[in-house]
Amino acid sequence: MRTLVRATLSVAATGWLLTPLGAGAQAVPPAAATQQTPQTPSAPLPRVFLFATGGTISNRTSGGGRLTVEELIKSIPNLDRRAAVEGEQFSNVASGAVTMDQWLDLGRRVNERFKKDAGLSGVVVTSGTDTLEELAFFLHLTVRDPRPVVVVGSMRNPSTLGYEGAANLEDAVRVAADPAARGMGALVVLNDEIHSAREATKTDARLLNTFNSRNYGAVGTIFDRVYFFRKPLRRHTADSEFDVAAIKALPRVDVILTYQGAPGDLIKAAVDAGAKGVVSAGAGAGATSGTQGEGISYALEKGAFIVSTTRTGSGGTGTGGRGGTSRRIGGDDLQPVKARILLMLAIATTDVPAEVQRMFREY
Repeated sequence: MRTLVRATLSVAATGWLLTPLGAGAQAVPPAAATQQTPQTPSAPLPRVFLFATGGTISNRTSGGGRLTVEELIKSIPNLDRRAAVEGEQFSNVASGAVTMDQWLDLGRRVNERFKKDAGLSGVVVTSGTDTLEELAFFLHLTVRDPRPVVVVGSMRNPSTLGYEGAANLEDAVRVAADPAARGMGALVVLNDEIHSAREATKTDARLLNTFNSRNYGAVGTIFDRVYFFRKPLRRHTADSEFDVAAIKALPRVDVILTYQGAPGDLIKAAVDAGAKGVVSAGAGAGATSGTQGEGISYALEKGAFIVSTTRTGSGGTGTGGRGGTSRRIGGDDLQPVKARILLMLAIATTDVPAEVQRMFREY
C-alpha cells in the first residue's frame, strides 16, 4: 500500500535579542523584540515531491527493515533551507525487482503529480543503483513535463559507515527545486554530480563515483549552488511523443551480447519466446560473430526489430535503417539497455519501421 507523507522542516525563531555587549548586557523579551524588529515574511520554499521505490539507499542491513519515505525525508540535511518535501512510498524493493508494469505505473504517477500540481518545482525518485540508469531513461522518455525528474540512489546502505544516501538526497532535492533544472529532462544525481538520464551509466560495482556520462561528461554539479554546464539536445520529457497513459504493457525486447563464436540460436529463441525486438550488443561498432547473422535474419523474417549497439561502453553504431521498410536499425550511441527501453516504447507506439528509425535518430 502506498503511503503519502508531508514533511517540511523549519527553524523556529525564538524572538529573543541581546542589547550591545557590555556590563549592562541583558536579554530582551520577545514582546520588546517584536516592537523593535518587525519581521519580514520570507519567500515560500520551493516544493518537491519524492517517490521512494527502494534500493540500497533505504536498505538497512543491521535490523529495522527498509527506510520508509518518511524516514528518508527526515534524513535530508538542511531541508529547512532547501524545499518543502512531500512523499509517496511507491515501492520498497531492490531495483531489479521492479517490474515493467511498475515502470509504467510510476511514469503515470509522476505525470499525474505534475498535472494536478502546477506549483510543484520538481520530482525526486529514489532507486537502487543496479538498474537506476534504466529507470531514469524511461522517465526521461515518458514524463511529459518540462519540470525536472531527479533519480537518486546510494552505493552504501544506511547501516554502513560512510552512508552517502542523505547527502545524495539533499543534492537531488536542491536540483529538483532549482529553476535552472527546468527543461533538462530526467537527471541522475549522485556524488555531487548531475548527469543526463540518456547518458548516465554505472561504471563500477563498488565505488561511490560509479556514475558517469562516458565521453560526454556531467551536465552539472552541486556545490555552493547548482551549476549546469550544458543541455541535452535530443528529444525528451515535455517534447516526447511516448504516452504511458495509452500504453497498457511494454512489449518484450531482449538484449543479446556478441562474443567470439556466439550462436544465433539465442536470437531465434528470444523471438520464438515472444520478443518483438532484439538489441544486439555487438563488438566494436556493432559487429556480430559466429552464427548470429543467421539468428538476425530469422528474427527479421518473423517481423521482429533488430537494433545494433556496441558493447564497448562508448561510441556509436549509426542511426536509421537499411531502407525505409527495414526493421534493422542502428542504435546510435545508446547503451544496449537504453536502446532496449527506447525500442520497447517505440514498438508500443508504432509498427512502422520508418517511424522507429526516426525515433532512434531523435531521442
